[in-house]
Amino acid sequence: MALWCERGGPHHDAGHLPLLQRPIPEPGYPTVTPTARLSTQSIYYPTPVALLHLPPGMPESPSCQRRHTLPASEFRCLTPQDAAGVFEIEREAFISISGMCPLYLGEIQHFLTLCPELSLGWFQEGRLVAFIIGSLWDKARLTQESLVLHRPWGRMAHLHVLAVHRTFRQQGKGSILLWRYLDHLGGRLDVHQAVLMCEDALVPFYEKFGFYPVGPCAVTVGSLAFTELHCSLRRHTSLRRYSC
Repeated sequence: MALWCERGGPHHDAGHLPLLQRPIPEPGYPTVTPTARLSTQSIYYPTPVALLHLPPGMPESPSCQRRHTLPASEFRCLTPQDAAGVFEIEREAFISISGMCPLYLGEIQHFLTLCPELSLGWFQEGRLVAFIIGSLWDKARLTQESLVLHRPWGRMAHLHVLAVHRTFRQQGKGSILLWRYLDHLGGRLDVHQAVLMCEDALVPFYEKFGFYPVGPCAVTVGSLAFTELHCSLRRHTSLRRYSC
């Protein structure tokens, strides 16, 4: 989807990144029908530490007590169970301001079911603070269909939405997450490029991440026109290899 800035201009924190927006659906708005088989990915679930067997009445020593703290900071792919939290951030960031949203709840669930490996969430102490949702596309340029479809055989990752929770904006988290996401994509042999669409004012911002304009985008929203940007993932793969 188109990335566009609701406020703050091209130097605004990527946390409120700019995305194609569509009018709020009337009651009965249909959810997107999945068009591909479920993409699976092994997800790591931490194994609980077993409690020591102690005599009745004897407390555990502080060094052996079970810890209930969550990771201070964690990046992981999203799951359909994260969809409600994702939509809450979107609703505040977009709907409450413009009455439109990049992805609605049904579409979020759709993409997180078909291609969770093309998403990335940033969690702090178990709380979702920022996320990106993408899907695969199989044509050289974006079309209207690319907004709702996932093509498992595609070689291009289409970035639909990037958003940051309102209490964590203006901290550079959107930029950090975008770098992480491109590095994540660079580790996949089946994905060669990343693509997004944005308003002209945001082109310089995305150029800092290796994106380059390829011309006007075929997708329009009302009177709004967008520029399509591509990013080769080869450079990010090289950086990752040499940093090991």
